[in-house]
Amino acid sequence: MITNPIGVLALSKREILRFLSVASQTIFPPLMASILFMYIFGVAIAGRIDMSATGLSYIKFLVPGLMTMHLIASAYENTTSSLFIGRWHNHIQEVLLSPLSYLEMVLGLLVGGVARAVIVCMGVYAVGLLFAPLTIQHPFILFYFILTISIIFSCAGMMGALWAEDFGMLSLWNIYIIMPLVLLGGVFHPLTMLPEAIQHWSHLNPMFYLVNGMRYSITGVSDANVLICAITSLILAVVLFLATVYLFGIGYKLRT
Repeated sequence: MITNPIGVLALSKREILRFLSVASQTIFPPLMASILFMYIFGVAIAGRIDMSATGLSYIKFLVPGLMTMHLIASAYENTTSSLFIGRWHNHIQEVLLSPLSYLEMVLGLLVGGVARAVIVCMGVYAVGLLFAPLTIQHPFILFYFILTISIIFSCAGMMGALWAEDFGMLSLWNIYIIMPLVLLGGVFHPLTMLPEAIQHWSHLNPMFYLVNGMRYSITGVSDANVLICAITSLILAVVLFLATVYLFGIGYKLRT
């Protein structure tokens, strides 16, 4: 329960201003990367990729995948860097001594991650419009997936920041777990392009459902049942949020 909304808003404002003040590092790099991906894959080699099974051009297939990839990366990187630097420089004590509950602390940090993720995600969509007309088929479903996915990885970022002991450990989850699963989840390829044995393994990858939920909301096409995608996204968001609040509650690596 939120008993100090002004405090939550103040912490949220600090988190948003923090990443906006360095937009050249937080907002524009993913947009530039998306332009390169869309040109190289969507323009230069799209004609060599068989997309008949999806009924989409490759660029229209690619844009939702890139939106998901940068949505995930931005949410994770924002909360990871903010919380870890707070621990590293010990100014996290200012937040811990503030009249905020642990739930409110998590919410304040979460808003920053969600805000950055949404700005980057919609920026990637705007870039995609330069390459192909792409009408959002299901805007409310898109809002649902953007919100739940950004919550999932903002919370994952906070958990990673609490776990890390140095800057080298800070990016391990993202490099060795999150991004490989995202890329294998169908960002650049439809499921039918994979060997049949690997297709079955893809259904065990939770990122597969997040990517396809986003793709369905924009194009109306998905390799997975959208209801399963929505349930998977919701469960992950709730579980990781509660886990993050619990870690704050027990002071995991916050008071040392």
